[in-house]
Amino acid sequence: MAEGQKKGLEGVVIANTRLSRVEGDIGRLTYCGYDIKDLAENASFEEVVFLLWYNKLPTQTQLKRFTKTLREFRNLPEGELDAMKRFPNNAHPMAVLRSAVSALGLYDAAAEDNSQDANYRKAMHLTAKIPTIIAAWARIREGKQPIPPRDDLGLAANFLYMMSGEEPTETEVNALNVYLVLLADHGTNASTFTSRVVTSTDGDMYSAVTAAIGSLKGPKHGGANEAAMRMFREVLTDGTPEEWFVREVKGKGRRIMGIGHRVYKAPDPRGVILKEHAVALCTEREKCGLLDVAVALEDQALADDYFIDRKLFPNVDYFSAIVLDAIGIETDMMTTLFAMSRIAGWTAHIIEQWADN
Repeated sequence: MAEGQKKGLEGVVIANTRLSRVEGDIGRLTYCGYDIKDLAENASFEEVVFLLWYNKLPTQTQLKRFTKTLREFRNLPEGELDAMKRFPNNAHPMAVLRSAVSALGLYDAAAEDNSQDANYRKAMHLTAKIPTIIAAWARIREGKQPIPPRDDLGLAANFLYMMSGEEPTETEVNALNVYLVLLADHGTNASTFTSRVVTSTDGDMYSAVTAAIGSLKGPKHGGANEAAMRMFREVLTDGTPEEWFVREVKGKGRRIMGIGHRVYKAPDPRGVILKEHAVALCTEREKCGLLDVAVALEDQALADDYFIDRKLFPNVDYFSAIVLDAIGIETDMMTTLFAMSRIAGWTAHIIEQWADN
């Protein structure tokens, strides 16, 4: 390596994309020109998927047709469910998701067709089926039967219903929908880059998404929300957050999982929004212990010179862990919901890569 040359891909242009823009210095994220704050407040996840795929928000007629098609594709092949029932119950949910998505390609006779129409169809299948896979595994590993999807519920509400068999509350649905909107895309991050690399070799969409899931699984990417939740639970049982901060962070140099971001040098707008929904869920469920821990640690960090000087703020993983826990998602399942959202961005990038490969 030449003297002075940096490792990695920092500063390297790997693609031109219209999909999302991250302005870390001012804490702004946009999808196809739309500010994430406006989308989180006003759009359904299905509308955001349409936006990323077609570079425009749908009309009401288009949205109705689009959501109808997604709902028709929710069911899994019978052989897929049978295979999942034979997986070890202690398998990591992200490993299960990776394997199940790869297996979907086996049931698609047109898996190798990389025409634009075929790729849009595969993107629809993946976006519709991944929530069903995740919910099915959550039940299978506990010895329960998977609950079939309903065609009268939106994607977020249907997922929560398949998890529990009960009608979710409006607060739960709103929180999950916002979470899915906020994590749908984020520039050329590690997993998105992985999907584009596979696509650049003329690999099929199932291969590209399977590889992206493998990249997302790591704790330095999507798995960070799991690490944040484990940290919150540790703090809850190990003195006060203030004591833990002084002993572990200041005394031992431990990192606060979920605080700091490689790109954002201002508050991550996704984290700010998710905190609001974490508070709403806490209020509804009267279950605020972990939220109180998260807020107390945040207060300690934001008042500390080390964090102030380095412009370290809570990122998307910090309060998303609280939100997902509040709606009943087990800690080791949390990264699968990241994938459930990011499938929108992955498939959009794959389609974009094929257009100029």
